[in-house]
Amino acid sequence: MRDWDAARIARAAGAVLVAEPSRAASDPGPGSAAIDSRRLAGGELFVGLRGERLDGGIHAVQALRAGAWGVLVAPEHAQAALEADTQGAVLAHEDPLAGIQALARRWRVELRARGARVVAITGSAGKTSTKDILAALLAARMRVTASPENFNTEIGMPLAILAAPGDVEALVLEMAMRGSGQIAELTAIADPDVAVIVNVGPAHLEQLGSLEAIAAAKAELIAGLARGTSVVVPVREPLLAAHLRADVDVTTFGDDADVSLIERRGNGTVLIRDRGQDMVLRPSFEQAHNLRNLLAAVAAARALGHTPEGRVEVRFSNMRGQRLVLPDGVVLIDDCYNANPMSMRAAIDDLADTAPGRRVAVLGDMLELGADSPRLHREIGEHASDSGVGLLITVGSLAGVMSRGFAGEVHSVADAPVAAELLARLLHAGDTVLVKGSRGVGLERVVAALAGPRATTRESARGASVLAPGAGTGRR
Repeated sequence: MRDWDAARIARAAGAVLVAEPSRAASDPGPGSAAIDSRRLAGGELFVGLRGERLDGGIHAVQALRAGAWGVLVAPEHAQAALEADTQGAVLAHEDPLAGIQALARRWRVELRARGARVVAITGSAGKTSTKDILAALLAARMRVTASPENFNTEIGMPLAILAAPGDVEALVLEMAMRGSGQIAELTAIADPDVAVIVNVGPAHLEQLGSLEAIAAAKAELIAGLARGTSVVVPVREPLLAAHLRADVDVTTFGDDADVSLIERRGNGTVLIRDRGQDMVLRPSFEQAHNLRNLLAAVAAARALGHTPEGRVEVRFSNMRGQRLVLPDGVVLIDDCYNANPMSMRAAIDDLADTAPGRRVAVLGDMLELGADSPRLHREIGEHASDSGVGLLITVGSLAGVMSRGFAGEVHSVADAPVAAELLARLLHAGDTVLVKGSRGVGLERVVAALAGPRATTRESARGASVLAPGAGTGRR
């Protein structure tokens, strides 16, 4: 939006321009939008959103004084910003969230006119990692912007779109939901050229009631596609079959699919085939679930006309399988951003595949599973037992049910601080520890307590890229 002036931004947002920016600038418009006045770098459009307990518009003057290009706030806060005699633009909107969504929609239209393509990714598990992989694949050939961390909601996704520079060639967006209608809302804003549904699993059963309803909510992405666009889906997924469209190009990925993994070679390379076209890639990871995500990303890249090849270096988003080395050779797998039965099984499988010594799992509640929650938690305990986990620590009342299906040493605790204290006493030299649970359990506190200042990060034995632990926001 750098080359959009204040009047154009106000029209695009459906806002009233109360005050033009008064200071000279090489660019007439903002470079991005932001909703946290404490984290402004300068030059952003600050949007004061109304929350349940706080109206962000009260920080309009603070944002302008911190260097914001301008503010988009409710009328009463716009008047306060005007009276404060600041230099930035002031835009008034009765519903600032609707304003930022409208602005993002118009910026997306502008980006299309400039030649940019949009890929939208959703799924019950792995969509953030698939986004990270696809961005890495495309970055070898084009200018790419991807949703940062988990900017995947009705607030975060518009912010991701508005952060895209005018010369971007590919915009990779993540879409999440907790109920029906939300993916449709995001699709209307993003208007994707390529859609990817990574999988359908038992997340949000409490809200939606069945796997069929979850699939229908994810498939709102397909329903919102324009004619002649592309969709990438798991092969032979019966839950999505009824939602596919004849006027949209469909590519499947997985075993014996349009895009399949044909061979894993000893030097870390993989052979992937897309309907007769072979591609040899050397990804910076080898976990089975991320290789499947790689297939989805390759299918999306091919839908954009790009054939990946060679080295694929991926920096995965925080708290998604990063490995930290502790004293005595203990390896801590920080996968605690979120969890559902599908992602939990994948993480346990990775632990089983990579741990050279004792396998330890600290597993927290999987939230929003509804009436099936006890069964699904017990089955995770059984899977951990079958996978050779030697020590299980469950965190939370729901996760405690895992102990009923676990045959080895198990301890059930109420919260993350107690789990961290217990784990520190039970660790052995050479252990590999998986920490995973739903975001609300706060298992990042276990990672922080154990890692401390002496921990180092590394690429895992299987090649996953590593980042320092961090926080994220978003829904599944």
